[in-house]
Amino acid sequence: MEERNISQAVIRRLPRYYRYLGDLLENEVERISSNDLSKRMNVTASQIRQDLNNFGGFGQQGYGYNVKYLHTEIGKILGLDNTHNFVIIGAGNLGQALAKYVSFEKRGFIIKGLFDVNPRLEGMSIRGIPIRKMDELKNFIKDNNIEIAVLTIPKEKAVEVADMLVDTKIKGIWNFAHTDLKLPKHIIVENVHLSDSLMSLSYRIGHQGRKMPQD
Repeated sequence: MEERNISQAVIRRLPRYYRYLGDLLENEVERISSNDLSKRMNVTASQIRQDLNNFGGFGQQGYGYNVKYLHTEIGKILGLDNTHNFVIIGAGNLGQALAKYVSFEKRGFIIKGLFDVNPRLEGMSIRGIPIRKMDELKNFIKDNNIEIAVLTIPKEKAVEVADMLVDTKIKGIWNFAHTDLKLPKHIIVENVHLSDSLMSLSYRIGHQGRKMPQD
């Protein structure tokens, strides 16, 4: 596939397509039109066609989309045909909750380690994965081919830890700390602010009944 610049809006919609197509597969739906998919996803049929045309289209006029094929191809685009080893840094409530989320493995994201500075957590295990000391982190990343680090630590520590990760083989950081990380371009950062989503919900509740633009 020819490399091209894909907008962030399109990239954000790809996991939704993948999830909805997965639901269709579970319900043994073999093909679907862009119009029918748009009704399920609350995205216009035109937007769906434009998004998928960025990657080759995949549909046939008068036939629609082969659900299994499209689900597989979007999975490849998202890199889900490969496995990705990751560690969680911060084994508090959020870190432990993420470690218990078994659906990560179904998508090819394999949790290899948990790390925390709290000595009281050392030796504990989550789903058979021991919580390790932070001074073991660098060697662990090197020895276990870790691609992704998940940060579930206070924001005052996140920058320090992220800077340390720059010197490892980490390719990406999934950051739940309440601060936006700015790192060298070779490390991809996905900042997640849970409160932002909650405030967006608050806005929509306050403006309920007004016409909202579609994605």
